[in-house]
Amino acid sequence: MRIIRHVIVCGRVQGVGYRAFVEHEALRRGIEGWVRNRRDGSVEAVVAGDTANVHGMIEACRRGPHSANVGALDQREGTEDEIKLRAPGDVFSVLTTA
Repeated sequence: MRIIRHVIVCGRVQGVGYRAFVEHEALRRGIEGWVRNRRDGSVEAVVAGDTANVHGMIEACRRGPHSANVGALDQREGTEDEIKLRAPGDVFSVLTTA
């Protein structure tokens, strides 16, 4: 079953390779979606795919790369419209800061 989740990650998650980590993990797991920095210092992502893969992706986001320090991760159900924000032709995109 395909699910979509919208995730906001707070902590030391900018300037530490967090978006590249998320992109790598998503592509490795066959996840569609995008990731971007937010002006408030958090990182936002929308991920879609098989239930088990999305849950694994969220757990990877909780850990982050070695240089990150995830303080909190909030998630909710995402939408198809949110997935469409990725770059045309991409499976997973790193978007500009919002």
